[in-house]
Amino acid sequence: MTVTDRIDRFVIDPFGADIPGESARLRALGPVVPVELPGGIPAWAPTGYDTLKDLILDPQVSRDPRLHWKLWPEIGEHPSWGWILGWVGVVNMLSTYGGDHARLRKLVAPSFTHRRTETMRARVEAVTEELLDVLAAAGADGRVVDVKAALAQPLPMRIICELFGVPDELVDDTRRLIAAIMDTSDPSPEHAAFVQQQIGTVLPALIAHRSEHPGDDLTTELIRVRDEDGDRLSDEELLYTLLLVIGAGFETTVNLIGNAVVALLRHPDQLAAVRAGKIGWEAVVDETLRVHPSIASLPLRFAVTDIVVGDITIPAGDAIITTYAAAGLDPAHYGADADAFDAARGVDDHLSFGIGVHRCIGAPLARVEALTALPALFERFPEVRLAVREDELRQVPSFIAFGWQEVPVRLRA
Repeated sequence: MTVTDRIDRFVIDPFGADIPGESARLRALGPVVPVELPGGIPAWAPTGYDTLKDLILDPQVSRDPRLHWKLWPEIGEHPSWGWILGWVGVVNMLSTYGGDHARLRKLVAPSFTHRRTETMRARVEAVTEELLDVLAAAGADGRVVDVKAALAQPLPMRIICELFGVPDELVDDTRRLIAAIMDTSDPSPEHAAFVQQQIGTVLPALIAHRSEHPGDDLTTELIRVRDEDGDRLSDEELLYTLLLVIGAGFETTVNLIGNAVVALLRHPDQLAAVRAGKIGWEAVVDETLRVHPSIASLPLRFAVTDIVVGDITIPAGDAIITTYAAAGLDPAHYGADADAFDAARGVDDHLSFGIGVHRCIGAPLARVEALTALPALFERFPEVRLAVREDELRQVPSFIAFGWQEVPVRLRA
């Protein structure tokens, strides 16, 4: 199947305005559906939990477009496809296959061990308290405050920037770069060019800074690996590995915290049960990741050989998106009420952090941050409530990121 083939494709909403509804409509069409991504990129979308899990674990599904995407050679002929280069036109764990993937993961994984993550806990708690003090001052006298801007965003941003030694003067540029990559509402060549320009400016500046001023941080560690053995980590791999781990360590936790806050404020009975100790915070985090995963769909994977799903064949060389949101809402796996947020259901088998060798290495840090910020917020402000109607909350403009543009609240009744 080439881009010029004429088959019916479900057009994915680039704004992600109704990801649950879109997931349900796709599921009604079958276990895997031909779709059109922003800019007209053809792909396949798994629609259920079991199908997605099988495809993630299938060794005949690759992440390397240079080896296994049959449309890769002609990507330059489609200016509106340029946005995808921030995801597949890079060389890191997210876009490599087999031995290269294992090599890059092995280099980065030790930096996110349970032991190292635990050493960050005290710092996460201290930053959380600082941010809650600022939030309290901003929300005094009943003023509306944005929990995303005041807590969910700066907490993981500060922690990941400290972990990677990002200097203060590059923090805002780094945040804007990640936001631009996540925004899939604009497939224009101009937006794609801006993203590539930012990648080529912000990250080299970080590498140059840490090369000149080495410290006890993960960027310095990766630079040392590159300098001591270029066969293990090239200049290009260093650049794009930093893009991946900084971006994933920031954006996913922002949405996790924001989504959990909104879910609990929408379900005061469950919030009361959490406060009473009847439901644990771990269960809140897992249910949030299942119903409202920080990443709804992740581009792209590629069929190495023809792959049969039910009575459908995904041809070798075709692209596949990783549909975490659809999997988490699958009634065949989670029951008829799969689309309902219910922290008391106590399931933790969601795929939102991946699985197996493709499990997110930053998941433990994201959990520490969420499990620190959420109890602290609701303990400090027990009367907090949404300051807008639920239907006034706005989804971020992306079919990839799954979160709210703002989370406006009043801290006291």
